Amino acid sequence: MTGIDPHTHSCFSDGTDTPTQLMEKAARAGLSAVGLTDHDTVAGWEEASAAVPVTGVSLLRGMEVTCRGQGVSVHLLSYLHDPSFAPLARVCEATIESRLGRARQMVENLSADFPITWEQVQSFAPADGPVGRPHIADALVSAGCFPDRAACFTHVLHPRGPYYVSTFAPEAVEAVELVRAAGGVAVLAHPRARARQKLLPVSVIADMVDAGLAGIECFHRDHGEEDVAQALQLADRFGLFVTGSSDYHGWGKPNQLGENTTSVEALSCIEEAGKLEVIRA
Repeated sequence: MTGIDPHTHSCFSDGTDTPTQLMEKAARAGLSAVGLTDHDTVAGWEEASAAVPVTGVSLLRGMEVTCRGQGVSVHLLSYLHDPSFAPLARVCEATIESRLGRARQMVENLSADFPITWEQVQSFAPADGPVGRPHIADALVSAGCFPDRAACFTHVLHPRGPYYVSTFAPEAVEAVELVRAAGGVAVLAHPRARARQKLLPVSVIADMVDAGLAGIECFHRDHGEEDVAQALQLADRFGLFVTGSSDYHGWGKPNQLGENTTSVEALSCIEEAGKLEVIRA
């Protein structure tokens, strides 16, 4: 198996493709396996699973858990966990609910200076789906305020910006513990993406390792050469397996499927340690 991209998003969180469309695009990109890792939800798993025999692309079922460590935003990839494990599901539900309240408040803040409304933002979100900062960005782009989502996140939607509103998120160590208790495999996503957030202290990463962190995403669009080197050093120091991925979101971001990939060996580590199995084509 080659061409493994284990970190992507669908319209069930902040991507623009349906899970079926994502799987079809993965096939066209020449990928043999793709990981669907929507933020704090597994709602897209069923549809993506149904597309496996049609597309010939294997599916690594996952989720990106929103958490924080010492006040720094942390994204934790959970692979092959039991989606019925209630403690993890409850935390994710609380995070999604908090994110919706944050979105409403941010739209209210922004509307004082930009021509957007909550109804306009909702129109860019999937029906009965989550509403978040990417959909606010889409409304701002549609209103002609910014050229694309990336520009919105660099300016008005940035955590250090005047319009930003924080949300609930579990502590990173707690999140790792919940993922492990659910039978999942915990991988730290883009830990050196310094342009989008403050860097996570190494002491927090060490505590996450003690709690069961198994891997680290080293190869990512938001990691420069120095960042990749630092992430690889962390992997070596803590005995973590290494992944690389696109963090694909669809048309809203420049990330392209397969621009970074993961080794067969790393995927084997995930499957051997996870409660579920990779759905093979």
